[in-house]
Amino acid sequence: MRGITVPDLGEDFTADPSELYFDLAFVFAFSQLVGVLVHDHNWQAVGRTALLFTLMWVAWSQFTWSANAVPGNQRIVRLVFLIATAASVPMGASIGTAFEGGGVLFSLSLAVIFLMGLALYVLNVKDQPEVFRSVLSYGGVAAASFVPLVVGGFFEGGLRLALWLSSLGIFVIALVVAGGGDFLVRSGHFAERHGLIIIVALGEVIVAVGLPVVDALEEGEGLGGRTLLALLSAATFAGLLWWSYFDLPQPSFEHRSEQLGLRSKGRFSRDVYTLWHLPVVAGVILAAAGLEEITLHPSEPADLSYRLMLLGGLVLFHLGVAGAVLRAHSVIAVERGVVVLAVAAVLLLGGSANAITLLVVVDVLLLVMLVVEAKRVRAVRRASAAQ
Repeated sequence: MRGITVPDLGEDFTADPSELYFDLAFVFAFSQLVGVLVHDHNWQAVGRTALLFTLMWVAWSQFTWSANAVPGNQRIVRLVFLIATAASVPMGASIGTAFEGGGVLFSLSLAVIFLMGLALYVLNVKDQPEVFRSVLSYGGVAAASFVPLVVGGFFEGGLRLALWLSSLGIFVIALVVAGGGDFLVRSGHFAERHGLIIIVALGEVIVAVGLPVVDALEEGEGLGGRTLLALLSAATFAGLLWWSYFDLPQPSFEHRSEQLGLRSKGRFSRDVYTLWHLPVVAGVILAAAGLEEITLHPSEPADLSYRLMLLGGLVLFHLGVAGAVLRAHSVIAVERGVVVLAVAAVLLLGGSANAITLLVVVDVLLLVMLVVEAKRVRAVRRASAAQ
């Protein structure tokens, strides 16, 4: 595309402010997802929000792959990002009604975002024949996956659900097709972008637990000691999740990616980032929904549905990280499996305990897991260095 420069494959770069601005629209979307889960805390709501989030993840991931090839510090690229950001706002606004009257708005907004990202990629790698052929092969199937998505928006009930699920199924085929191709992957930028979207999701934890307390303060209820402790415990929870991703896993993924060739790096990034980071971010959102109610009523026993959301969020988060670690290093993250089992026991058997007690215990278990994991990794590194 005229006016756009694609750097050499060996050149890496950092995320452009336009990419960060694009992520801000997803802050709104994540808040809407949490709102749906808190309002309709049942299995149907969980299933629907999971589907909506996965569809949004497809669009976000496409822009990440595109901006990984084409740097965002160019005016035309920035303009594309700004237009996509504008389209993200009605997408987020229609989340609560996506399975009702907002289906058309949601699906059309999502299709615009995805197709703009795909076009940005296709139109700017023509000078690299192998990459161009790979993008076309993947892009044809991926673009086709949005046909049932848009069509489904015009129907209701089970037919809409079936069409949207088929859209995801076709996109999975596109990912399989992509595994046989060559794609531009700049390891540093890829790691940074996925780290940033996790931070965006963790920010939603802070928002989710803070807003109900602000509402209570404005109504003159005051900030009791237990509520303050609940806020601090929730903030600690978010910090522990941050540490459990950014301390060891995140830099190791980037380092491993840098060691791979073109085709292997593409498959690695597809698996570690596009696939395994999906449950990581989804887990943070689900946990945020559980934390909101726990923080609002810290002195009362937490309802089973909210305890399950907190547990489910932790399971998804650590499953995603452990899956990425296994794919990247062929190592099983034993500590994460153990802590999930321990947290499950606490949350499922602690129905009579007040919410703040459960959250403090969960924080302690996560902290112990991080300490044990860090010691094991350091021991492995020392042993490798000694050989």
